[in-house]
Amino acid sequence: MTALAASRVKLAGQVISVAAVAALLGLLIWKIANKQGRTETPRAFSLTRLDGSGKLALSSLRGKVVVLNFWASWCEPCKQEAPRLERAWRQWRKKGVVVLGVDAQDFSTDAKRFIRRYKLTYPAVHDGPGSILGAYGVTGFPETMFIGRDGRFVGEHIAGEIDAAELRRNIELALE
Repeated sequence: MTALAASRVKLAGQVISVAAVAALLGLLIWKIANKQGRTETPRAFSLTRLDGSGKLALSSLRGKVVVLNFWASWCEPCKQEAPRLERAWRQWRKKGVVVLGVDAQDFSTDAKRFIRRYKLTYPAVHDGPGSILGAYGVTGFPETMFIGRDGRFVGEHIAGEIDAAELRRNIELALE
């Protein structure tokens, strides 16, 4: 093979590689933008409780409004958000609102330490490997979504730390 032919083959390989990376990046962006994996109704799960013994099934909360918060003990924004979620739990639980924390991609010992440190009293479960994240369209921590009394998603899917106004607005919407 001549040097010119070898150069053309090398260039063609580079073009194909760049195109493949661009296609994969485009697919990832499309998947995130279209919330692939997340359906109109949440996927059922039963996970080990961090705040007690046994398991908690999402289906056991049917008829209540659920503030579903995905977090990890190593997540800095989660540390800022935890007290806000605790305040919401204390304020809204008498109206049938449950804040449910799902700790994922984390060690349960670290998660339990986080719960003690931030004095969290709302229910929390552990999904160590993050096996349910894809079904919920979770791409990072923290992420919060809202489930109405009818068991369907309602309101916004908040990626990143939720502020008090967003939290209140979505809880009120779920209570309607």
